[in-house]
Amino acid sequence: MAGTARGLIEVHDFCLRYETMEGAVDAVSDVSLNVQPGEFVSIVGPSGCGKSTLLNALAGFLTPSGGTVTVDGEAISGPSADRGMIFQQYSLFPWKTVRENVEFGLKMKGVSRSERERRARTLLGLAGLTPFENHYPDRLSGGMKQRVGIVRALATGPRILLLDEPFGALDAQTRLIMQQILTNMWQRLKISVLFVTHDIDEAIFLSDRIYVMTARPGGIKAEVAVPLPRPREPSMTLSSEFLGLRRGLMSLIREESIRAMGGEVSLDSLKGLAINLEGQDLSAVL
Repeated sequence: MAGTARGLIEVHDFCLRYETMEGAVDAVSDVSLNVQPGEFVSIVGPSGCGKSTLLNALAGFLTPSGGTVTVDGEAISGPSADRGMIFQQYSLFPWKTVRENVEFGLKMKGVSRSERERRARTLLGLAGLTPFENHYPDRLSGGMKQRVGIVRALATGPRILLLDEPFGALDAQTRLIMQQILTNMWQRLKISVLFVTHDIDEAIFLSDRIYVMTARPGGIKAEVAVPLPRPREPSMTLSSEFLGLRRGLMSLIREESIRAMGGEVSLDSLKGLAINLEGQDLSAVL
């Protein structure tokens, strides 16, 4: 694919089935989606719908039971430095400094010491971590640890960054700061990003497009474009456009969450419960 943009993700009719003691379980069924080169795409959906399963298949950790998963037209056969993966849990080496953690992947690839230091310091600067390059992870806050993890994944020059609830363990204010840092780095580096989150506001704030998954077996319920201008500021979350997208996405996910419970809970019953419990001591009814 010489001369073309890199980082095209294409998923066609992807299925994944687990074998358990009770029999086969379809985790994901007939999923088709794409991420264009340099695009930021998020996946949302009810708990247990297969969002992380899909991401792990793209990372090369899981093999599809059916369908195809490709990057730039090539089938994924296993993990690769071309696909950086970030999890919610911090995965830094505690015995290495911040800069040594960032340089690790480059060292494994045989990159010279001077080039490793140059790349690491450039990315640490973009993430606002230069003053901490000689610190060990136990001296960093949660947000700083996750920044180091993102920088380390980017240091080897991946075509794609895959993120699985990376900010889920952070407090609300730190999470907002991390979202802005991530988008700033993404816009500078122009790589493709696929981001899994439970947070609808986060998905809207970050993304060009959002895929909504169905309840298990996970499929694609809807594809939603996010036409908000960039760069994006936190104040944008109060705009009518943002709130309209939020209402629509919440409705889609709520439908699937209720379906996942077998339709046993209706919206009317939830409203009635809220009215009946208003002003009561909840300890008396729980």
